[in-house]
Amino acid sequence: MRKISATAAIIMLAAPLAAQTSPQITNDLTVTIAPQQYRICNDRPARPTWMDEIHPRDAYKALTLMRLYELRAWESIKASGDCGCDVRFPAWEAASEEYEKRFSMITQAEHTQARLALRAQQNQSARQVQDLCEAQGNW
Repeated sequence: MRKISATAAIIMLAAPLAAQTSPQITNDLTVTIAPQQYRICNDRPARPTWMDEIHPRDAYKALTLMRLYELRAWESIKASGDCGCDVRFPAWEAASEEYEKRFSMITQAEHTQARLALRAQQNQSARQVQDLCEAQGNW
């Protein structure tokens, strides 16, 4: 009998605490997703729409385009010595066109090899680009 009384007392004391910490339920179905916020360069150009709508099985295509985009941006930074937001995050059109010409019709295995090659090229200038961008407060 004591155990039942003690259990009931604990439950009675815990109920108000649980009610205070439970999330508020509302009928408001308004979407409150804020736009992505970055540490630097918040006004980046939007990615091509197909990258967000792609089937998960084809995600490797979007990864290849992202790697190509980043490599071309880093090459521009290295060539110009400028790491401003417009150089670090250029429009996607040039990278998209190059992707369509070079990579759109190759197999998944070839995409993997292409990404490895693009990453190897990027690694060659990584330190120099990072130093430039850190000096300009944009890394």
